[in-house]
Amino acid sequence: MVQNIEITIASEEHLAYIPEIEQAIYKASLQKGTGIAVRSTEYLLAKIKEGKAVIALGNEGLWARFCYIESWGHNKFVANSGLIVSSAFRGAGLASEIKKRALELSAQLFPGAQLFGLTTSLAVMKINSGLGYQPVTFSELTNDDEFWKGCETCPYYDILVRTKRDDCLCTAMVMDPKKKNKVNGEAQASGIKVNINHT
Repeated sequence: MVQNIEITIASEEHLAYIPEIEQAIYKASLQKGTGIAVRSTEYLLAKIKEGKAVIALGNEGLWARFCYIESWGHNKFVANSGLIVSSAFRGAGLASEIKKRALELSAQLFPGAQLFGLTTSLAVMKINSGLGYQPVTFSELTNDDEFWKGCETCPYYDILVRTKRDDCLCTAMVMDPKKKNKVNGEAQASGIKVNINHT
């Protein structure tokens, strides 16, 4: 049976999913190698209400994946963060598709901003590379203290502090916003049919 997945910008009708998403983010943050930061209920609520989150929903309205957009340095830098998957949809090949939709949304909301990310995940690095991200030094990222404050819940934060934000176990990657995003609107992977809502 083909599982139909719809990827769309999260809205207030998706607020009911926050407890599950928040718990999934917390569990992921405890695992070495994820580099994912814990976010509060209020923070996730705000991202959805501001139209700065993307959600993937499967059959019967089950949430499959989620991520949100953050802007830093007076909107000169944008990161797609908190990419999390429901345990019921692991291995479905959705990460790349939801990342593409998040890139589209980032370009719409913050045209011209540098798109960047920090990760220790090899899988995420591969996805980012396929979307046009290039590895860079930490000095090429935003110097916004609020961004770096978000790393405090990461298990590797002590390394970041010791190196005075010059290095960590994460790989820093940046994507040139002038390059066309590789978004085709649909994909087939592991019995999954993906439809991307561009509204």
